[in-house]
Amino acid sequence: MWLQSSLQMAESSARSLQDPPGSAPDENEFPFGYPPSICEDAPGQKFLCSSCHNILRKALQTLCGHRYCSACLSWIVRNNKNAICQKCKEEDPNTLGEESLLAEERAFGDAAINKEISELRVHCVTLGCSWSGIMKDFEEHQSLCEYALIPCHTGCGHVVMRRKLADHLENGCVNNVTVCQQCQCSLASSECQEHSCEGSLGKEKKPVQTETASKEKSHSTSSSSKEGCCFSEVGCAFRGSKEKIQEHEKSAVGAHMLLLLQHMRQLQGTLCSKGFTPRPELSLRSAGKGTSELQMPAGLGFSRDPEVDCFPASSVPEDESVLQQLVREKVISELENKLHVFENIVAVLNKEVESSNLEILAFRRQSELDQNMIRSLELKIAELHRCLTQKDAGLSSLHKSLLFSEQASYDGIFLWKITEVGRKLQDSVTGRTVSLYSPAFYTAKYGYKVCLRVYLNGDGTGKGTHMSLFFVVMKGDYDALLPWPFRHKVTFMLLDQNNREHIIDAFRPDLTSASFQRPVNDMNVASGCPLFLPLAKLQSPKHAYVREDTLFLKCIIETN
Repeated sequence: MWLQSSLQMAESSARSLQDPPGSAPDENEFPFGYPPSICEDAPGQKFLCSSCHNILRKALQTLCGHRYCSACLSWIVRNNKNAICQKCKEEDPNTLGEESLLAEERAFGDAAINKEISELRVHCVTLGCSWSGIMKDFEEHQSLCEYALIPCHTGCGHVVMRRKLADHLENGCVNNVTVCQQCQCSLASSECQEHSCEGSLGKEKKPVQTETASKEKSHSTSSSSKEGCCFSEVGCAFRGSKEKIQEHEKSAVGAHMLLLLQHMRQLQGTLCSKGFTPRPELSLRSAGKGTSELQMPAGLGFSRDPEVDCFPASSVPEDESVLQQLVREKVISELENKLHVFENIVAVLNKEVESSNLEILAFRRQSELDQNMIRSLELKIAELHRCLTQKDAGLSSLHKSLLFSEQASYDGIFLWKITEVGRKLQDSVTGRTVSLYSPAFYTAKYGYKVCLRVYLNGDGTGKGTHMSLFFVVMKGDYDALLPWPFRHKVTFMLLDQNNREHIIDAFRPDLTSASFQRPVNDMNVASGCPLFLPLAKLQSPKHAYVREDTLFLKCIIETN
């Protein structure tokens, strides 16, 4: 009988692979993802399920490239024969192909998008709860949230916050009763401590146990136990929940058949060693018909034919080869399906790579255009900079010309105001600025162009003791029309700002000196008075040659 039941069990497991799943979802199986409202930032379209439009939970990607929650895809396939991707219908219903057909074995887990979703910033939307974190911690928080509304597990019908469940069980739950071990009386939780029964007088009180606690204990014990595989008697060591057992039986049919075959071989050897003689036509294929046809030894109450061998030798290898062929075909079919899935994945990735390459080429073209524009703008900026430099130089020249025209004199009389005399005298002593040139002036409108040169600390024979003053003939615009050498008398004056005692010195040009010939360069060698004024007299408080750090020099050229 055990042999018959084992074979029937194997046949039922094999048939379960071919039977279609039920069309109705389980009680808590209706597909949905995480609500988008839990995200701190609006989730992108790639994070949303194509069916429930919530954030993907255990995302699967189909051959057409769209994504579904694992539960959503299972539910759609179970309730629709030849289900077609809704997204493909919405995008372009005229181009629906084989890739748009939905099937669980034609989809693959999208690890990349699942990882991105697990890192999304989320928060608890339960009123009063301030928890926030990342998506991978959200489900754990949901099971622990103190503000979540949960039904009372005693079946009283109340829905309370998780944080107030203990208070409800103690004070308000009508089903949370305690059974007294002495009098078997049912008591509310609040009545336990006040309760005393007659049978407990003079005796040690026995522990009181609540029905709720006993129920919870039995429930936790039953939920924590794991069932074994129905082929455990033939060597399968798998254990797990009911759902895991069902998945295991569907996926391990070949392994179970081999275990069953091995066990039947062992059983065959055992029966043969005891003198068991089956009918000649009995084989592994007919073994499932029942054990009533088996012939046992006479000592056990069954007939025995010594001329017939135990289990024909040809039947076992034949069945083994058939089983191996079935296993190979199933493995090849699964591998072909996986290959087809991977080929479609590669096709999708190739399309994405091609799209990325086109985007990269577009970016490169745009980058080249931007670089050309930048170079053009740099050239324009350089040209504008050159123009600006030229204009600055022109403005500087105009400014000098304006200053010159303001300070120039055209009648041979020039008054030169020198400020910051103390600093400039110190610069002359240290050698930083030995001499100072005055602005140019003219003897007439179109006359000689001349200027003054002063050494505040002296020059030549007067260095360090006197202030030296010289006259300089400059190259002018009208020199070609003037008589040369320069022969006009020159008079120098240092003005006393009290108008009492001016310093005056004069000389006539040496007509043989190169200083008074027509200038070849910008100006000739200076000529004048190296001992014009002793420095002691310049700084004497008796005179007002320097007042408020300013002195005045005057030059008069006789033009008659």
